[in-house]
Amino acid sequence: QVQLVESGGGLVPPGGSLRLSCTASESIFSLDGMGWYRQAPGNEREMAASITNYGSTNYPDSVKGRFTISADNASNTVYLQMNSLEPEDTAVYNCYAVKLKGPHATRYWGQGTQVTVSS
Repeated sequence: QVQLVESGGGLVPPGGSLRLSCTASESIFSLDGMGWYRQAPGNEREMAASITNYGSTNYPDSVKGRFTISADNASNTVYLQMNSLEPEDTAVYNCYAVKLKGPHATRYWGQGTQVTVSS
């Protein structure tokens, strides 16, 4: 199974920045896609950012222009640079990876990291 270890969360004031990282236990060349979901109490889980093994990225409107996801194949790591953070960004962020296997797909999850945006 793919193991994902993520870090970089913390407490930051509004307007601040954080960079999350997610490192996989195997080459990310073998993964169909990676990214982060986030969930705050009372909210639905939502995609925060995604990237394919080809490097294509996708973001919800709520973070476009503020978040940037990137991948470093050499270190099996993806990064989520989060700028201009808002209180609404407060959530538990979980890194994920999707791996195709025959006609099926398996999703793997990191342990989660708390992002709190507060003055």
